Amino acid sequence: MKWTDIFDVALALEEAHPDADPKRVRFTDLHNWVIELAEFDDDPTHSGEKVLEAIQMTWIEERD
Repeated sequence: MKWTDIFDVALALEEAHPDADPKRVRFTDLHNWVIELAEFDDDPTHSGEKVLEAIQMTWIEERD
């Protein structure tokens, strides 16, 4: 899974952190959670605010 796999990352985060409120997750925590996913295989430094925001928004949409 790469940073560009926004939907897959969001689904994996939902499974890994079902009790987390994606609307309240800080980007620093979100970044750490993504790179800790077992399926994640990308350079941790290749993320940015726009990528993290896209992941967060997708996670929120999938939760609703």
